[in-house]
Amino acid sequence: MGGRGEERVEGEGVMATDFFWSYTDEPHASRRRQILSQYPQIKDLFGPDPFALFKIAVVVLLQLWTATLLQNAGWLKILAIAYFFGSFLNHNLFLAIHELSHNLAFSTPVYNRWLGIFANLPIGVPMSVTFQKYHLEHHRFQGVDGIDMDIPSHTEAHLVTNVISKSIWVILQLFFYALRPLFLKPKPPGCWEFINTFIQISLDAFMVYFWGWKSFAYLILSTFVGGGMHPMAGHFISEHYVFNPEQETYSYYGPLNLMTWNVGYHNEHHDFPRIPGNKLYKVKEIAPEYYEGLHSYKSWSQVIYMYVMDRTVGPFSRMKRKGAVIRLRWGRQRRGGMGSSTMTVNGARWWRLKLASQIAVMEPVKCEAAWWERC
Repeated sequence: MGGRGEERVEGEGVMATDFFWSYTDEPHASRRRQILSQYPQIKDLFGPDPFALFKIAVVVLLQLWTATLLQNAGWLKILAIAYFFGSFLNHNLFLAIHELSHNLAFSTPVYNRWLGIFANLPIGVPMSVTFQKYHLEHHRFQGVDGIDMDIPSHTEAHLVTNVISKSIWVILQLFFYALRPLFLKPKPPGCWEFINTFIQISLDAFMVYFWGWKSFAYLILSTFVGGGMHPMAGHFISEHYVFNPEQETYSYYGPLNLMTWNVGYHNEHHDFPRIPGNKLYKVKEIAPEYYEGLHSYKSWSQVIYMYVMDRTVGPFSRMKRKGAVIRLRWGRQRRGGMGSSTMTVNGARWWRLKLASQIAVMEPVKCEAAWWERC
């Protein structure tokens, strides 16, 4: 499948100094074709989750209500409730936003975007719109150097080399996850980012004005601790960190899937991103022979422990692949004019590629998007 780069340091118990490099395409597209050819009924699982709106609304309202109850609580109590309760709710909402980035609540994309902004409210920091831009690239260009921002930077990998630094990295991994693309591959914000930011800051100010800083701090702490040294955050590591050099995506089959939109079914998700989380388990039931032979996990806490304590594993434990440079013609939806640009992709023939506010195509296409989709 691939191997380490030339700078690999050989020796038992020594952390490598380069990523794993694959010289083949990502595995999910080919497996998707194989499964669909054998089990075409899987297409019946495609489409939105009709209960997504209800599930998100319950969690959002419960978390905001909890925050109001803590306006006069002591800081130790706030921290404890944030870690053992609020963190689960906010991480659930983060993964709801992941679900919405694939338009899996409504058939109309703009409704998913509005619901994502609503789900963002208890998280405290505007991120739902920006997350979608980068996450869809993670699927389309999995592991492609310079495009997939899910992969740690060389700076992170060179600094995080031992148990102490890995522990700190895990505690702060949500910051790395959020800030990495803004430094390595910044995208100009569109009007949806401004809408997301305005609504989020308005809610934050509303919370502080009526219930004080402690209620707002509870929301921020719930986000921070839930994305760090926390069982729910184990999926950040389990999904694509390479513990077995022959595999780059891993699934988790454990009880926390019930609280995380089944994101643990990650091989299944990458194979079929159009299937909502509440049906992903059916993919494995229908086509078990494609998944039972793959390495998987039963505990996210164990994954975090393995990552921190295994001296051979670190930020370099990710699969990367070089991209082929092809020239695409592109046109901004708001202007309608065509120009030329260069994009790096991984060899695949992308006849039409929609990325946020741009349409990248081999030939001009007519855009008839409504104003709220052109932003």
